Amino acid sequence: MEANLSITYISALFLLLAPSIIAQPVVFDITKYGGAPNGDLTSSLKRAWKAACASTSASKVLVPKNTYNLKQIELNGPCKAPIELHIEGNIVAPKDPIQLNGDAQWLRFGYIDSFTLSGGATFDGHGSTAWKQNNCHKTWNCKKLSMNFGFNFMNNSIIRDITSKNSKNFHVNVLGCRNITFVKFSIKAPADSPNTDGIHIGRSTRVRILHSNIETGDDCISLGDGSRQVIVKDVTCGPGHGISVGSLGKYEYEEPVEGLIVKNCTFKNTDNGVRIKTWPGTSVKIPVSRLHFENLVMINVTNPIIIDQEYCPWNQCSKKTPSKVKISRVSFNNIKGTSTTKKGMILICSSGVPCEEVKLANINLRFQGTPATATCKNIKPQVFGNVPICTP
Repeated sequence: MEANLSITYISALFLLLAPSIIAQPVVFDITKYGGAPNGDLTSSLKRAWKAACASTSASKVLVPKNTYNLKQIELNGPCKAPIELHIEGNIVAPKDPIQLNGDAQWLRFGYIDSFTLSGGATFDGHGSTAWKQNNCHKTWNCKKLSMNFGFNFMNNSIIRDITSKNSKNFHVNVLGCRNITFVKFSIKAPADSPNTDGIHIGRSTRVRILHSNIETGDDCISLGDGSRQVIVKDVTCGPGHGISVGSLGKYEYEEPVEGLIVKNCTFKNTDNGVRIKTWPGTSVKIPVSRLHFENLVMINVTNPIIIDQEYCPWNQCSKKTPSKVKISRVSFNNIKGTSTTKKGMILICSSGVPCEEVKLANINLRFQGTPATATCKNIKPQVFGNVPICTP
């Protein structure tokens, strides 16, 4: 009887474990494709990727723990099954920016469904040499420098336990993606590194950035046109320029921005906290709606809360014609901490299309021990709880 029970138990256990055993991916180790420590990983990674992408069952490209050099590379699908790039080693970019095409990214992934990038690796973009040549933070007419990562037209993908360090330009560009998640993603660059935006999102839907830390010299996270259903949660930002929607309204054929949640985030020594910015002096009409900022902590932030519909850097536009970007259904709830300027909240909306349905609730910002003030223009917010009084 006991023997029969044991056989039954073992059979049941095998049936439970069988799916996970079957689901184990086929491993493509780059060392079998010529990859060697401290060597150039580029060609071996391409060969391993090609083989893995052709696999009809789930695959994993493995880069074992060590340091590798990597030239500019593009890894595309479609692949025949889910694919994972698991990198345990540290990956180093060429120091000289001339060796990288500034119109692309150092690592570009595209047209893949069910992709995972994991392994705990640090991708070092060696940006310090390039930053000295970068004047894009002063003028639009500048030499383009390469970003660390590009994720283009990806679906159902996840990037986890990865560090992007010292990119020459933006760290990450997300374009045309659907259902992509960054979790435990770390970005590291000094506060004075120009144009090193953390994660820029454009024309993408269902993007999540979770449990991550971003230290950089520009926006920690920025949303371009066409960004929809974006969640930013449990993210620490700083140094940097905060989390920005926009700038928007400068170019023709821009798409609406809708459905943003920024929740449980901390901003440390940043130029801005949360910001929405649009250009005046253009004819671009797009809606920006359903943006929610909740449970945020500001620590020595210069401008904790901003709506700026007169955004016009380097006097490239005319403020005589108001922005035509319509901002509505925005909420700022439970935001506290310290501002390094007296005006902790600045809400400058368009005189042509004033902001509508803006809710302010429980905002407690202090400047040098006293309550920070608020400046408001072309807006009649709904106020709940303790909120600074708006003055023109």
